[in-house]
Amino acid sequence: MRKLTTAIAATGLMALGLAVPTSAHAAEQGQYCDAEWSSHGRDGNVRAWNGFDCTGTLLGVTPGNDPDWSDSSGPFQGNDWSEPKSVANNGTIGGNDVVAFYLALNYASEHGYVCLSPYELYADDVTDNRYTSGSVPNHISSHRWVQNTACATDSWLT
Repeated sequence: MRKLTTAIAATGLMALGLAVPTSAHAAEQGQYCDAEWSSHGRDGNVRAWNGFDCTGTLLGVTPGNDPDWSDSSGPFQGNDWSEPKSVANNGTIGGNDVVAFYLALNYASEHGYVCLSPYELYADDVTDNRYTSGSVPNHISSHRWVQNTACATDSWLT
């Protein structure tokens, strides 16, 4: 889906006579997340990696919520809170199918959050987004599954 969107956008830019990025990095962005997402499909889990584009160490996988990514229990533990660079939503469609990632423990939305739609599939670089509080997501303290109505217009990860 992302490749089709990129191809359509590139075609539109060429038609307007605008430059299209030609670097290898631009062409490869998302390729590992594409492969990771495709290999698991809609298995009901959220995943996070410590590398961009779903590379590096897989920090955790879970179909559930985790109120504290820094504790010693649950799918995300220890230093996982300070390491995520990419995330994927392999959740099933319907009901609570959006993953909300929070800046604070215990899903404290007043400190800021970002949401990942099941239709976006993944965010290959969470640091190019902002929490609703305005800070860049260089860490995630908790996450939970919510309905899309729980997410503000400016809260969506891309």
